Amino acid sequence: MASQRDIEQVSLWSLAGAFLKLGTIAFGGPAAHIAFMEEEFVRRRHWLTQQEFLDRLGAANLIPGPSSTEMAIFIGQSLRGWAGLIVAGCCFILPAAILVTAIAAAYVRYGTLPQVGGILYAVKPVVIAVVLQALWKLAHSALKTIWLSAIGIVAVAAVLLGTDNLLVLAGAGLLAAGPVLVRKLSRAQISSAALVLFRPKTISALLIAGGSATAVPFTLWRLFLTFLKIGSVLFGSGYVLLAFLRSDFVLRLHWLTEKQLLDAVAIGQVTPGPVFTTATFIGYLLGGVPGAAVATLAIFLPGFLLVAASGPLLPKIRRSPLAGAALDGVIVGSLALMAVVTWQLGRAALVDPLTIAIACLSAVLLFAFRLNAAWLVLAAAIVGVFHGA
Repeated sequence: MASQRDIEQVSLWSLAGAFLKLGTIAFGGPAAHIAFMEEEFVRRRHWLTQQEFLDRLGAANLIPGPSSTEMAIFIGQSLRGWAGLIVAGCCFILPAAILVTAIAAAYVRYGTLPQVGGILYAVKPVVIAVVLQALWKLAHSALKTIWLSAIGIVAVAAVLLGTDNLLVLAGAGLLAAGPVLVRKLSRAQISSAALVLFRPKTISALLIAGGSATAVPFTLWRLFLTFLKIGSVLFGSGYVLLAFLRSDFVLRLHWLTEKQLLDAVAIGQVTPGPVFTTATFIGYLLGGVPGAAVATLAIFLPGFLLVAASGPLLPKIRRSPLAGAALDGVIVGSLALMAVVTWQLGRAALVDPLTIAIACLSAVLLFAFRLNAAWLVLAAAIVGVFHGA
């Protein structure tokens, strides 16, 4: 349990070091990143309480942009204000951006992607164990009532049936707020609380512009505006990102081929840190190091601004019984999304006796001995190097 004394003692250097480490070892996509953060900041460092972490998880899932990066920004803001917001977000993004830029340089020179299959083969089972541990701990705090547990089951079923992620989150929030709403139906605060909690999702109504018949000349300014737009309106997984990137860079601007786009998304998926560093790869292909820097800044900038705007609202939401209940529902919906992603990742990662053994051993070391996940990722990467040799 975090205390005010603990929070006051968090230095920017400590915050930077923690997120630089996470940005270097956090493989596996947003669900895994959030699991790594829960282990690091709730259970190991005690910088946040479980409820504070869950509140920020719910908020990060309600605004467009990369949810795990926005979690990092929320955590930095809650610990050290504006300075922490910038330090945490930048330090989480930086290792992946540097790595992706190096890979892009090799890609431009040699025309192929470096082989990282062996490392990923062994690291993914560790990621499964880390996410399962986080889900267990977070669910224990989030499922406060039988009603919230029932909402969680319904949310998992809805995700498995292919329901849009935003609809799952909004539905879970409305169901959780239902009992409070019935008791306070006549109060004017209902409308204002709903606006505070759900207004960000209206951004998703924006549409990507249609295709263009001819290629558009490349400029860094146009690159910046294109990625700024994507970062401002994108909800969902890497597959949704692929659709947005294809619409703009292949069909409308004609700056990339289909193969280059798929390679860029693949690099974003397999490298540690935010999946949105796909933009870094594309920026380098189109404009070298300046292009990589511009693309990275543009796609992540909306997340910083949205967190800065919505972060101060969280205490107000918690003080409102209606909005607080809705946030509890959104948190349960977020955990449902994590659970389904973990199941899908597990089916792809646990493919033979060795990967199953790595996952089981990692789970034992995490649950029983609380071993730092960073050591497990490092050990698995070494196993993967020898396995792929």
